[in-house]
This record gives sequence, structure tokens and C-alpha cells, in this order.
Amino acid sequence: MDITIHSSFLPHDDHAASLAFYRDILGFEVRNDVGYNGMRWITVGPSDQPGTSIVLYPPAATPGITDDERRTIAEMMAKGTYASINLAAKDLDGTFERLQAGGAEVVQEPTEQPYGLRDCAFRDPAGNLLRIQELR
Repeated sequence: MDITIHSSFLPHDDHAASLAFYRDILGFEVRNDVGYNGMRWITVGPSDQPGTSIVLYPPAATPGITDDERRTIAEMMAKGTYASINLAAKDLDGTFERLQAGGAEVVQEPTEQPYGLRDCAFRDPAGNLLRIQELR
């Protein structure tokens, strides 16, 4: 089989803050920015990986969920317990310093994990957890 990861979805509730984080702090390129009925979907990704993207989507647009479920999602996003993604970088310390200097919310400084990885963690403006693993 020839299957690749094309895109992953993370919720967002503030398009300006999401753009500032993913484009300006992480350095991702904006690949698509679509508005519909007062909502906005923003597709971002690393410029050297054109086939892999993150779609920042408004959770209110998810079909089939109830108003109670929407409120629960909003509460979980506010607590930072709803969504996460793992990224990787060759220079973990430099990446950590750049994100911290850019004002990203630090969850964990670069740490050697007992399971064999060295990583750090941040929250994006929507509360999503971003773990960044060091490529060795």
C-alpha cells in the first residue's frame, strides 16, 4: 500500500491568534484560508513538506454534534484537554527558545523522557497540546 498522511485537524476558535502562532511563531506557510458562514478553516504546514498539512477548523462546524457537545468541546479546549499533535525538530533547544521567545505557552521544557525521546511541549492559542520531539 502507498498511504501517506495528508492532513490532520486541530480545532481553533480565533483565526488571528492561530495565524500568529502557526505562521509567525512556528514558521509554517498558510496553504489555504477559507471562510464560510462566519467560520474559517486555515490550512498550514512546513514549507519543505508540501504534502502534509494541519487544518485548523472551527469545532462548531462539526456535523452531527449537539449544542451540549459543542459546549463540552469549548470547555475542553479552554482547559487544553481536547486535541494534540506531535511534531519533530532537529534542533529541539533552538525550536524551544524560538517558541518561548514568541510568547507560546510552555507546558514542558526540553526533557529526556524515560521512553527514549527528548521532547518539549507547548499549547497553541486554542489550547491544543503540541509536543515537539527531537530528531536524532
